[in-house]
Order: sequence, then C-alpha cells, then structure tokens
Amino acid sequence: MCSRGRRREPANAGAGARVLRPLFYGRFLFSFTEPGFRFRRLFWRKTTRDFRGQLWLVTGASGGLGAHIASEAVKAGATVIAAARDAGKLSALRERLAPDVRERLEPWICDFALQGEVAALLQRLHAAGRQVDVLINNVGVLLDAHELTAEGRERSFAINLLSHFQLTEGLLADGLLASGAVIINMSSGGGYNFPLMLNLLNVTEAVRYNGTAAYACHKRAQMVLNANWRRLHAARGISFYVMHPGWVDTEGVQRSLPRFRRALKSILRDAASGADTALWLAAWRPAQTEVTGIWFDRALRPAHVFAYTREGDRAAQALVDQLQGELNDGQSKSLAAPSRH
Repeated sequence: MCSRGRRREPANAGAGARVLRPLFYGRFLFSFTEPGFRFRRLFWRKTTRDFRGQLWLVTGASGGLGAHIASEAVKAGATVIAAARDAGKLSALRERLAPDVRERLEPWICDFALQGEVAALLQRLHAAGRQVDVLINNVGVLLDAHELTAEGRERSFAINLLSHFQLTEGLLADGLLASGAVIINMSSGGGYNFPLMLNLLNVTEAVRYNGTAAYACHKRAQMVLNANWRRLHAARGISFYVMHPGWVDTEGVQRSLPRFRRALKSILRDAASGADTALWLAAWRPAQTEVTGIWFDRALRPAHVFAYTREGDRAAQALVDQLQGELNDGQSKSLAAPSRH
C-alpha cells in the first residue's frame, strides 16, 4: 500500500523520498481504486482460466489476496500448496471450497518471518520430489511497531523481502521449478514512493524504524529483484513478473492504515479485483517489452513515476549480495547453535 497520515520520515530517507502525500494520493486515487479497475475491465476480452495439471505455491495464503488467488487457482484445476503460519485460517479456507475441489488445496504451515521455516518448506518440497509450476510470492505485512524475529531481523523485512528471495532462489537452485514455470511477485503501488535504499531494508534499531517507509522500500526492492531475475534466468524459460494490486481492502489495511481506510473505504478494491492481474498473468503469460516494468490491471506499467527513484536501481547487485549475506549469516548461526536434542 502507501504511507499513512502524518508519519515521521526516517532521518536517513533522503530528500527525494519525501514525496508529498496529497500529490501521491491525488495522482493515483482513481487508478488504484475500484472505479479504475471497473473502467479498465470494460476493454478486456473475455478470458478463461485452465490450470489443470499445475502445482501452485501461494505464500501468505490464509487471507486476503493470497486466499483468493489460491481458491481461484484450485477452481480452475490447479493443485495449490497454500502456505501461511495460521493453521486455522488455512483450514477454514479449504473448507470454504466445494467438496469436489478442496482436496487439491494443501495447507502447509510456514512462518515466513523465519529463515529456518522457509528452509524447511523447501526441504519438504525436495523430499516429496515435487516441482512448482506457479509461485506466487504474496506474503507481506506493514507494521506500525518495530519488532525483531527470533532470528534477530526486523520482522517486516524478513516477511516482505527476505522470504521471497530465499524461496525463489531455493526453488531455482534445487531444480524445484517445472519447465516453463511462472513466478509472480506481489508488490505495491507504495513502492513508487521510494528508490532502492539498502539501509532501510532491515532496520534493527527501533529508533530508526518507520513502518511505512520500510514497507515501501521492501516493495521497491521486489521490483529490482524481479528485473534481476529476468536478466539472469530468461534463457531458462522461466517467466518472472512483478505486479501490484492497487489499493485493496485487506485485513492488513484495516489494521495498519485505519485513517486511509476510513477515507477511502467506499472505493477500495476487493480481493477479486486486486488478485485479477496475478491470475491473468499465470494464465496468459504475456511477453514483457521491458525488463523493469511492473504489471497493473493487465498491462505493463513503468516501474518509476518519480524521477528520483531511478538511481537506486543501480544497486541491484548490492541488493542481491545483502540478501544472500543475510541468508549465509543465518545459516551459519543455525549451524553454530547448540542442538536441543
């Protein structure tokens, strides 16, 4: 999503990151809300979805966009690994499906804030000898309060970015992606507000933390990562897409952006509108005319709408190095920790 109310800008955000919020909201108010979706839908050709024989992995599938994507993929014939940390919500999602299709939704418990649990998910896939046809990197969170995980990382960084990197890189390295696989990264229009700023990705000191800024930086980093993966792996026949859903009335928005929601509740998108482009991309797999674009409402849009955000993209390799370094450090600490058995 985007920033909320009168929040303190982090001292090291840089002058370019201080976008006037009225300008941002005014520019995207129609486009990112339900009226914009309904207007564009008038010009789309009628399409059908057929995901029979495909294995999907959807992260953050216990609610919101992830739950809708998982359900719709199952209804269109896919077998879906619905991964999230809340077993009760995953069970309820499964039960809401018709009896003749619910067997194709597999609830897998994983806390994407923890490197160890993502590693366990990858190991489970490997042990089962399964290959993923469609990966939806959907899990994400916007936090008001600063919080460190048990592994010592800022929680939203671990969920929004590091888990996406670890899961995608793990699938690529272990041969767990099927031929012609598709990876769809769920970003946010809030990422338009910030350039890639490495020092704001994993803020472990509470005094420097700003949840809105952190979220926007993570979403910008997703765009940069997607472009990097496209450059590296296009020859392998794997399709990488990054998209954003517009402004959707999710539980996260209700919890973390109450003022924003009160102002725009009547025109916020529902899960079906927000998830439409992800399902369309998985079904049609359109060609991409530029490496750095972001998909929104079934069209490839510019990844930058403000000039100052472009410079950060030059740090793509530094971003990859930082994320890989985090994983290496985490693995070293895990190996060094005394056994509990």
